[in-house]
Amino acid sequence: MNPLVELAGAGYAYEDGPAVLDGVDFSIAESRALVLLGRNGSGKTTLMRLLSGGLRPASGELLLDGTPVAYDRAGLTRLRKAVQLVVQDPDDQLFAASVEQDVSFGPMNLGLSAAEVRARVGEALSALGITALRDRPTHLLSYGQRKRAAIAGAVAMAPRVLILDEPTAGLDPEGQERLLDALAGLRAAGTTVVMATHDVDLAVRWADDAAVLTPDGIRFGPAAALLSDPELLAGAGLRQAWAPAVAAFLRSGGRLAADALGPKTPEALASWH
Repeated sequence: MNPLVELAGAGYAYEDGPAVLDGVDFSIAESRALVLLGRNGSGKTTLMRLLSGGLRPASGELLLDGTPVAYDRAGLTRLRKAVQLVVQDPDDQLFAASVEQDVSFGPMNLGLSAAEVRARVGEALSALGITALRDRPTHLLSYGQRKRAAIAGAVAMAPRVLILDEPTAGLDPEGQERLLDALAGLRAAGTTVVMATHDVDLAVRWADDAAVLTPDGIRFGPAAALLSDPELLAGAGLRQAWAPAVAAFLRSGGRLAADALGPKTPEALASWH
């Protein structure tokens, strides 16, 4: 089975700058939660923009369902129906007077009927838990509400792949949990979610697969195994994850079997025995 979206031998350099990415092979598999990690300047944002069609590879190609993406209007429309990117700062994405107007903008531009637009907006607002904010002016939303409204705008496009740049940044713990619950609902409904983050603990807890951007390239694999490698994390400018460190400590003391999963959060550890 072909990946949903794939970069093959892709490279990119900004004008008058060195290559940010070179010869990258990267794929997004259906129904897997994928996390991107790396220090600032490692190329995460460039990679996400290449995957979503915001940038065109200088070398290599982007494929959707195994077919190369054409960078004309029809090709990009096909891509953006399938892949949506939500940027880190919601104020860079929200622009309409009200939440409903903002969330409806994308579906309206697809030429859908008014009834279909209303249905998609209602489903997106419900999925993000912000139905009560439908008529709220966007400038009166809290930061967390703006984050969820921006994601709802992407969800209303009914993408197969939703790419989120630091979606939990700036949120308090309760806001993070509400957002993670919403993402779990989207995944259950069939959306493949990709998240870029600096939060290694969140990545271990949330992701099936991880891609770590290092100076030597991209390392990809199951999140639990990949993010248990202290040397890899240090080379990528990331701190060691809490859960693998605690599991290693418990195994060293004989309190956890070698093949058993340890607690993923401090709360889980408190109730673990």
